[in-house]
Amino acid sequence: MNAPPLPQETADAPDAGSLHAAFIGLRDALSARIVGQSALVERLLIALLADGHLLVEGAPGLAKTTAIRALAARLEADFARVQFTPDLLPADLTGTEIWRPQEGRFEFVPGPIFHPLLLADEINRAPAKVQSALLEAMGERQVTVGRHTYALPSLFLVMATQNPIEQEGTFPLPEAQLDRFLMHVRIGYPQADAEAEILRLARESARDALATPEAAVEKLSVESVLAARRAVLDLHLAPTLERYLIELVLASRDARRYDPQLAQRIAWGASPRGSIALERCARARAWLAGRDYVTPDDVRAVAPDVLRHRILPSYEATAEGWDGERLVHALLDKVPLP
Repeated sequence: MNAPPLPQETADAPDAGSLHAAFIGLRDALSARIVGQSALVERLLIALLADGHLLVEGAPGLAKTTAIRALAARLEADFARVQFTPDLLPADLTGTEIWRPQEGRFEFVPGPIFHPLLLADEINRAPAKVQSALLEAMGERQVTVGRHTYALPSLFLVMATQNPIEQEGTFPLPEAQLDRFLMHVRIGYPQADAEAEILRLARESARDALATPEAAVEKLSVESVLAARRAVLDLHLAPTLERYLIELVLASRDARRYDPQLAQRIAWGASPRGSIALERCARARAWLAGRDYVTPDDVRAVAPDVLRHRILPSYEATAEGWDGERLVHALLDKVPLP
């Protein structure tokens, strides 16, 4: 049985200069479309470059769906959106085998998870089986149905969302599953000037939709994205900075060397996945900034989003109002810079 077709990748990738310029153009295009959410735009591009997945938490109407849809419009990649609900089944996500009586065989019909860009909307509203099917695909980059295993596209990015307002009828993601996300991004409401710009863009979009079809835009190829990922991995990371990065993660597991009281507030620290994610995200941020080396500011800038869902506060710390993000900032204050 053949696997579902994967996106075609172009043979030639642009050189380093034009590749970086293409991503800056992509960032500017997304920022023009996603007003007031510059952090979300940057984290989305970092996840694309670092080959990871995003968990985005924010109130409804903050352009979470618009962000990944706008990204898909600028890439040579298909996009799918799945609204997670309590009655969703794993097969609704992965696909299923259908019996073809005329041919006397089963045929696999792929589900939305085989799209290169996937929006898992309100992931905490689906039961554990569905969450596990998605998270397994995120980690293994493949889907197993029956006796057959199907590879996912080489470009595969999941952006899952959570609504922090309503918790009734939800299935919170276990801590071990949260660790599979490269970053946990929290977004808030835009400022007044950004809100005014949103109104203007909404009027223009509605007017253009009534007047003429949407104009075609130049899209970034899958091969260009893969080439950018290789360029990110080639950036220079000084040994002292690598040690600082590791020390941040080690301190999350045992902070007694820096602050015994802080150590009592941490129940569980970040796993080695945290170290890998922190390095990859810092590299991606440095590459987007046009540098061929990573700085301590790159590490510190991405640390809250990379580690907040990987560091669990103790029961006493939770009672005192501490959460993962506050613990990350405390560690950044305690661990000395290289």
